[in-house]
Amino acid sequence: PSVLDSFALLSGQLNTLNKVLKHEKTPLLRNQVIIPLVLSPDRDEEIMRQTEGRVPVFSHEVVPDHLRTKPDPEVEEQEKQLITDAARISPDAAQKQIQSLNKMCSNLLEKISKEERESESGGLRQNKQTFNPADTNALVAAVAFGKGLSNRRPPGSGASVQSGQPGAGAIIASASGMQQVPMTGAPAQQQPLLAGVQMAPAGQPG
Repeated sequence: PSVLDSFALLSGQLNTLNKVLKHEKTPLLRNQVIIPLVLSPDRDEEIMRQTEGRVPVFSHEVVPDHLRTKPDPEVEEQEKQLITDAARISPDAAQKQIQSLNKMCSNLLEKISKEERESESGGLRQNKQTFNPADTNALVAAVAFGKGLSNRRPPGSGASVQSGQPGAGAIIASASGMQQVPMTGAPAQQQPLLAGVQMAPAGQPG
Protein backbone atom coordinates (compact mmCIF):
# COMPACT_ATOMS: atom_id res chain seq x y z
CA PRO A 1 0.00 0.00 0.00
CA SER A 2 2.82 2.47 0.73
CA VAL A 3 4.36 1.85 -2.70
CA LEU A 4 0.99 2.38 -4.39
CA ASP A 5 0.42 5.59 -2.43
CA SER A 6 3.86 6.89 -3.44
CA PHE A 7 3.25 5.94 -7.07
CA ALA A 8 -0.11 7.71 -7.07
CA LEU A 9 1.48 10.81 -5.59
CA LEU A 10 4.25 10.82 -8.21
CA SER A 11 1.76 10.24 -11.03
CA GLY A 12 -0.37 13.18 -9.89
CA GLN A 13 2.64 15.47 -9.68
CA LEU A 14 3.80 14.44 -13.18
CA ASN A 15 0.35 15.10 -14.60
CA THR A 16 0.26 18.52 -12.93
CA LEU A 17 3.73 19.32 -14.33
CA ASN A 18 2.68 18.30 -17.85
CA LYS A 19 -0.40 20.52 -17.65
CA VAL A 20 1.72 23.47 -16.57
CA LEU A 21 4.25 22.91 -19.36
CA LYS A 22 1.54 22.52 -22.01
CA HIS A 23 -0.29 25.66 -20.92
CA GLU A 24 -0.21 28.45 -23.49
CA LYS A 25 1.04 31.02 -20.97
CA THR A 26 4.09 28.93 -20.06
CA PRO A 27 7.19 30.36 -21.81
CA LEU A 28 9.40 28.12 -23.89
CA LEU A 29 12.22 26.57 -21.93
CA ARG A 30 14.68 27.20 -24.77
CA ASN A 31 14.24 30.93 -24.21
CA GLN A 32 15.21 30.75 -20.55
CA VAL A 33 18.61 31.78 -19.15
CA ILE A 34 20.93 29.00 -18.03
CA ILE A 35 22.26 29.38 -14.50
CA PRO A 36 25.03 26.99 -13.44
CA LEU A 37 24.06 25.37 -10.16
CA VAL A 38 26.66 22.59 -10.06
CA LEU A 39 30.29 23.04 -11.14
CA SER A 40 32.57 20.04 -11.20
CA PRO A 41 36.18 19.61 -12.32
CA ASP A 42 35.44 16.00 -13.29
CA ARG A 43 34.93 14.91 -16.88
CA ASP A 44 31.26 14.87 -17.90
CA GLU A 45 30.39 12.48 -20.73
CA GLU A 46 26.95 14.03 -21.28
CA ILE A 47 28.44 17.48 -21.83
CA MET A 48 31.04 15.92 -24.12
CA ARG A 49 28.27 14.36 -26.20
CA GLN A 50 26.14 17.52 -26.34
CA THR A 51 29.08 19.77 -27.28
CA GLU A 52 30.54 17.21 -29.76
CA GLY A 53 33.70 16.86 -27.72
CA ARG A 54 34.48 20.59 -27.40
CA VAL A 55 33.75 20.97 -23.64
CA PRO A 56 34.96 18.03 -21.54
CA VAL A 57 34.22 19.55 -18.10
CA PHE A 58 31.88 22.20 -16.69
CA SER A 59 34.16 23.86 -14.17
CA HIS A 60 34.90 27.35 -12.83
CA GLU A 61 37.37 27.88 -15.68
CA VAL A 62 35.06 27.34 -18.64
CA VAL A 63 31.77 28.69 -17.23
CA PRO A 64 32.67 32.42 -17.60
CA ASP A 65 33.61 31.84 -21.25
CA HIS A 66 30.67 29.69 -22.29
CA LEU A 67 27.98 31.62 -20.41
CA ARG A 68 29.35 35.08 -21.23
CA THR A 69 26.82 37.66 -22.39
CA LYS A 70 29.34 40.50 -22.88
CA PRO A 71 32.46 40.58 -25.07
CA ASP A 72 35.99 40.41 -23.71
CA PRO A 73 37.38 43.57 -22.07
CA GLU A 74 39.87 44.00 -24.94
CA VAL A 75 37.05 43.91 -27.47
CA GLU A 76 35.07 46.43 -25.42
CA GLU A 77 38.07 48.79 -25.42
CA GLN A 78 38.40 48.48 -29.22
CA GLU A 79 34.69 49.22 -29.69
CA LYS A 80 34.95 52.31 -27.47
CA GLN A 81 37.95 53.51 -29.47
CA LEU A 82 36.06 53.07 -32.74
CA ILE A 83 33.04 54.93 -31.35
CA THR A 84 35.18 57.89 -30.27
CA ASP A 85 36.95 57.97 -33.65
CA ALA A 86 33.60 57.94 -35.46
CA ALA A 87 32.30 60.78 -33.29
CA ARG A 88 35.21 63.01 -34.34
CA ILE A 89 34.40 62.78 -38.07
CA SER A 90 32.14 65.47 -39.47
CA PRO A 91 28.90 64.44 -41.19
CA ASP A 92 30.12 65.62 -44.62
CA ALA A 93 33.36 63.63 -44.36
CA ALA A 94 31.45 60.61 -43.15
CA GLN A 95 29.05 60.91 -46.09
CA LYS A 96 31.96 61.11 -48.54
CA GLN A 97 33.57 58.05 -46.99
CA ILE A 98 30.26 56.20 -47.21
CA GLN A 99 29.87 57.12 -50.89
CA SER A 100 33.42 56.08 -51.73
CA LEU A 101 32.95 52.78 -49.89
CA ASN A 102 29.66 52.15 -51.69
CA LYS A 103 31.33 52.89 -55.02
CA MET A 104 34.16 50.48 -54.27
CA CYS A 105 31.67 47.80 -53.23
CA SER A 106 29.55 48.31 -56.36
CA ASN A 107 32.63 48.09 -58.61
CA LEU A 108 33.72 44.94 -56.84
CA LEU A 109 30.26 43.42 -57.22
CA GLU A 110 30.24 44.28 -60.93
CA LYS A 111 33.61 42.59 -61.42
CA ILE A 112 32.44 39.51 -59.54
CA SER A 113 29.21 39.29 -61.54
CA LYS A 114 31.16 39.78 -64.79
CA GLU A 115 33.54 36.96 -63.86
CA GLU A 116 30.57 34.73 -63.01
CA ARG A 117 28.89 35.50 -66.36
CA GLU A 118 32.11 34.81 -68.27
CA SER A 119 32.67 31.56 -66.42
CA GLU A 120 29.07 30.49 -67.09
CA SER A 121 29.32 31.39 -70.78
CA GLY A 122 32.64 29.56 -71.01
CA GLY A 123 31.11 26.51 -69.41
CA LEU A 124 28.20 26.65 -71.87
CA ARG A 125 30.63 26.91 -74.78
CA GLN A 126 32.55 23.93 -73.53
CA ASN A 127 29.39 21.89 -73.01
CA LYS A 128 27.94 22.83 -76.39
CA GLN A 129 27.67 19.84 -78.71
CA THR A 130 29.86 20.21 -81.80
CA PHE A 131 28.64 17.20 -83.75
CA ASN A 132 25.43 15.55 -84.86
CA PRO A 133 24.96 12.12 -83.28
CA ALA A 134 22.72 10.96 -86.13
CA ASP A 135 25.37 11.79 -88.75
CA THR A 136 28.04 10.08 -86.66
CA ASN A 137 25.96 6.92 -86.29
CA ALA A 138 25.18 6.90 -90.02
CA LEU A 139 28.87 7.28 -90.89
CA VAL A 140 29.88 4.47 -88.52
CA ALA A 141 27.18 2.20 -89.94
CA ALA A 142 28.29 2.97 -93.50
CA VAL A 143 31.96 2.26 -92.77
CA ALA A 144 31.44 -0.81 -90.63
CA PHE A 145 28.44 -2.49 -92.30
CA GLY A 146 28.05 -0.70 -95.66
CA LYS A 147 24.63 0.56 -94.68
CA GLY A 148 23.17 3.08 -97.12
CA LEU A 149 25.87 2.60 -99.78
CA SER A 150 24.94 2.08 -103.45
CA ASN A 151 25.85 -1.20 -105.19
CA ARG A 152 26.30 0.44 -108.63
CA ARG A 153 29.79 1.31 -109.89
CA PRO A 154 30.71 3.92 -112.50
CA PRO A 155 31.50 2.53 -115.99
CA GLY A 156 35.10 1.56 -116.58
CA SER A 157 35.90 1.16 -112.91
CA GLY A 158 35.41 -2.59 -112.72
CA ALA A 159 38.30 -4.82 -113.76
CA SER A 160 37.37 -8.14 -115.38
CA VAL A 161 39.78 -10.97 -115.88
CA GLN A 162 39.65 -12.75 -119.25
CA SER A 163 39.51 -16.48 -119.01
CA GLY A 164 42.01 -16.94 -121.83
CA GLN A 165 44.84 -14.89 -120.38
CA PRO A 166 48.06 -16.84 -119.93
CA GLY A 167 49.37 -17.09 -116.37
CA ALA A 168 46.16 -16.03 -114.76
CA GLY A 169 46.57 -18.74 -112.20
CA ALA A 170 50.27 -18.05 -111.59
CA ILE A 171 50.95 -14.35 -110.91
CA ILE A 172 48.59 -11.39 -111.18
CA ALA A 173 50.41 -8.07 -111.59
CA SER A 174 48.74 -4.71 -111.26
CA ALA A 175 49.54 -1.89 -113.65
CA SER A 176 49.37 0.63 -110.80
CA GLY A 177 52.21 -1.02 -108.91
CA MET A 178 50.08 -3.07 -106.54
CA GLN A 179 51.48 -6.06 -104.75
CA GLN A 180 52.03 -9.21 -106.77
CA VAL A 181 50.23 -12.19 -105.34
CA PRO A 182 51.45 -15.68 -106.36
CA MET A 183 48.65 -18.04 -107.21
CA THR A 184 50.61 -21.23 -107.90
CA GLY A 185 48.63 -24.37 -107.86
CA ALA A 186 45.27 -22.60 -107.93
CA PRO A 187 42.57 -24.09 -110.18
CA ALA A 188 41.47 -22.14 -113.23
CA GLN A 189 37.90 -21.64 -112.00
CA GLN A 190 39.04 -20.19 -108.63
CA GLN A 191 38.50 -16.46 -108.21
CA PRO A 192 41.92 -14.70 -108.27
CA LEU A 193 42.94 -12.29 -105.49
CA LEU A 194 44.53 -8.91 -106.20
CA ALA A 195 46.31 -7.31 -103.25
CA GLY A 196 43.96 -9.02 -100.82
CA VAL A 197 40.76 -7.88 -102.67
CA GLN A 198 38.48 -10.53 -104.08
CA MET A 199 38.01 -10.17 -107.85
CA ALA A 200 35.02 -11.16 -109.96
CA PRO A 201 35.19 -14.52 -111.74
CA ALA A 202 36.15 -14.67 -115.40
CA GLY A 203 33.48 -13.72 -117.91
CA GLN A 204 31.44 -11.64 -115.43
CA PRO A 205 31.36 -7.84 -115.25
CA GLY A 206 33.09 -6.23 -112.33
